[in-house]
Amino acid sequence: MIKDTFASNNRRAALLRSPLLAIAITAFVGVGLCVTAPPSQAQGLADIKAKGFATAVTEDDFKPFEFMEDGVSKGYDNDLLTEVKKLLPFKINQQILPWSGILPGVTTGKFDIAVTAVLVTDARKEAFLFSAPVAQSTTFFATKVGSAIKKGSDLNGKTVGAQAGSAMLSELKDYDASLKSAGGTGLKKIVEYPSYPEAYQDLALGRTDAVVNTEINLRSLVAEKASVFALGEGVAQPVSIAWAMQKGNADFAKLLNEALASVRKSGKMYELQQKWFGVSFKDMPESVK
Repeated sequence: MIKDTFASNNRRAALLRSPLLAIAITAFVGVGLCVTAPPSQAQGLADIKAKGFATAVTEDDFKPFEFMEDGVSKGYDNDLLTEVKKLLPFKINQQILPWSGILPGVTTGKFDIAVTAVLVTDARKEAFLFSAPVAQSTTFFATKVGSAIKKGSDLNGKTVGAQAGSAMLSELKDYDASLKSAGGTGLKKIVEYPSYPEAYQDLALGRTDAVVNTEINLRSLVAEKASVFALGEGVAQPVSIAWAMQKGNADFAKLLNEALASVRKSGKMYELQQKWFGVSFKDMPESVK
């Protein structure tokens, strides 16, 4: 059963080995997003309107935000984008990639927008222009069912997994430091994964003690595999989740945010959050500060 659950790993590994993604990966180091070459300019709004379309990139395996099923891209961000498209005066041409190629593609101007669950951090605000929040979440940890790890302090001396280059990895490192400052031993080891299916597989097989991800993602995981995984508790403060664009694309961002505001005001955004997350975020900020 576990093998079937993570059957998409080989497909993702093949994509990660492609020349395009190899170039993209080398342009970034961790969450700091260290660009090795000057970024090219993404298409401005006038150019997008002239072409008749903008280019968006979406992750292929980050359930329930975005995932592939029977060759179709599904999830919250895809449903929300469908609503936004109805309000824009041009088309959105969408491509599907693993996480490692998404933010580099936006930074280099290959894509106009990352329609994926990007956690808004101070470091990322230096590198990207963000849409209005599309969701909100907190980084939690998950364990195997039956684990003695129940609260955050139980992670002292344990091996914990996270996705490489993710905000959750950065928050896990901060939490490790907080465990040590509180007099604990801190984490035994942090294991970084190309994508979360690999991390969940190692957790299920007992190779790690816990995995950190957003509360939304882990609740989805536990609901789907309740006999395998258990939800822990939060290890960070709530953060906004938004779509990312290249700096300097303010006119495009303004039009996009107007569409998002309309979808939110109509209540459709909350309906989609309830559908995919089991909760809605009516109190989340109206903009990323």
